[in-house]
Amino acid sequence: MKRQYPKLVGEIIDSALKETNTTTSFNEHKVCYLWPEIVGPGINRYTTRRFVESGALHVFISSAPLKSELMYMRSHLVEELNKAAGADVITTIVIH
Repeated sequence: MKRQYPKLVGEIIDSALKETNTTTSFNEHKVCYLWPEIVGPGINRYTTRRFVESGALHVFISSAPLKSELMYMRSHLVEELNKAAGADVITTIVIH
């Protein structure tokens, strides 16, 4: 039997994601999970729902003034979320 050296847990997870072809889905869920960390607790308090569909992050906000403020910050938020996820996962943010 060949001797195998130990692998890091991250390497094992990455290889399992590649084998099952679920890397994209994992990154989409990761972006949704990172939303509160990027925007902070004040904005996250008004976030009711979020999901990724076809490269667009859909965010439901319960405050109309906050919606208009976030519209101006969309490009910056896309950059920050992609940087935090470690991949180009989303291309735009749709605010509902």
